[in-house]
Amino acid sequence: MTLTIPFDNSYATLPAGFYTRLDPTPVKAPALVAFNRPLADELGIDTRDTDEADLTAIFSGNAVPEGAAPLAQLYAGHQFGGFSPQLGDGRAILLGEVIDRHGKRRDIQLKGSGPTPYSRMGDGRAWLGPVLREYVVSEAMHALGIPTTRALAAVTTGEPVFREEGGLPGAVLTRVAASHIRVGTFQVFLARRDLASLRRLFDYTRARHYPETETPAQLLRAVIARQARLIAAWEGVGFIHGVMNTDNTALSGETIDYGPCAFMDRFHPDTVFSSIDAHGRYAYSNQRNVIVWNLAQFATCLVPLHDDQDAAVEEMTRDIHAMPDLIARERRAAFGCKIGLAEAAPEDQPLIDELLALMTEGQADFTNTFRALADGDARDQVTDRAAFDAWAARWQARLETEEDPTATMRAANPWVIPRNHRIEQMIEAAVAGDLAPFERLMDALATPYEAQPAYADLTRPPTPSEVVQRTFCGT
Repeated sequence: MTLTIPFDNSYATLPAGFYTRLDPTPVKAPALVAFNRPLADELGIDTRDTDEADLTAIFSGNAVPEGAAPLAQLYAGHQFGGFSPQLGDGRAILLGEVIDRHGKRRDIQLKGSGPTPYSRMGDGRAWLGPVLREYVVSEAMHALGIPTTRALAAVTTGEPVFREEGGLPGAVLTRVAASHIRVGTFQVFLARRDLASLRRLFDYTRARHYPETETPAQLLRAVIARQARLIAAWEGVGFIHGVMNTDNTALSGETIDYGPCAFMDRFHPDTVFSSIDAHGRYAYSNQRNVIVWNLAQFATCLVPLHDDQDAAVEEMTRDIHAMPDLIARERRAAFGCKIGLAEAAPEDQPLIDELLALMTEGQADFTNTFRALADGDARDQVTDRAAFDAWAARWQARLETEEDPTATMRAANPWVIPRNHRIEQMIEAAVAGDLAPFERLMDALATPYEAQPAYADLTRPPTPSEVVQRTFCGT
């Protein structure tokens, strides 16, 4: 085997109670679907003398590379508000970590790599559709400049995976993350009253992600700041995560777990796509509330680590209560840029809100409307032209103080996004053996802020027959 991954594993040095060591389960007839060579180079993985057979063997789980320390991580989590005291990697194996070319520690994880002790009677596998969805959407999010896990490889297994739809082609995704430490990783040790492990996890997390912090309260504030920016960034591109459980809230501040996720076409703040979100808990506009709730659970985990717990509760409660205002400021900054304001002030908020209300009423396409602001033809995107004209007059007056509002808007408003109907069409083609739509999507989404006439069809909203009403997690 010629592929060398420069592993430098640290999570595996934590006590055995943090994980279960095991190898991926081999598959029957793996075949490489995609390999992200630029990301591999960024990770310090030299693939120049590596053939496809080696890549396929490693990223299917059929061969464990030298230096790896395969393990399934333990965590708990609130799922749709209900607490599960033990979850864990039910279909994922952390191969190990590398220090990338920028000096940052990154996890390399196989997702869909077979059962683990945390599979809860599941098969530990993934099918091709969700694997390609996560590959496309995570790489699109990276190109959009939003903190996210990345996709290194996708491999089919040559084995069927059985879901409600019957037998589907199995696949494995190789995911790269700043880490896989979640709110739920802390919750499992709090639930067990294992304060020694909780302290060890705090020390590890602080050293890995927030070395500038010293106390648990300082760590909480640092996580709050990153998550506030992340949620505002999601809203700025019309992204709906779909399953914001505490076990899907990464303390690194990255977007993680692209299950029933989606980008909005027609704008409405109450939009929900996830098939399992019956009550809209994770609707577009509720994501900013849910993240506050999730970090309140994280704060609860940190309280026992303080000598003066009453003082800690008071301090952290204050920080949690301040979080909605912080998110509002981050959101105002994001949407201010979307309408050409390099630094939006509080008095600019009504201008933003009025446009969103016009878009809601007129069922305007989220991405195309904001992009059209920069191109001068946004009026065509809304139904109430008179109301838009009145808004536009106030908007243009405000832009007179801006240096280059068009450049600000084009840098904040993507020209193309991974639309739901295009993803579904791509998956359908891939299942039939045609990877051309997948490759075309990847090419277009690599530079989402640039107008690319050759991909103009990918900017078109869905026709009524193409509308995707529900998305699924794929487990």
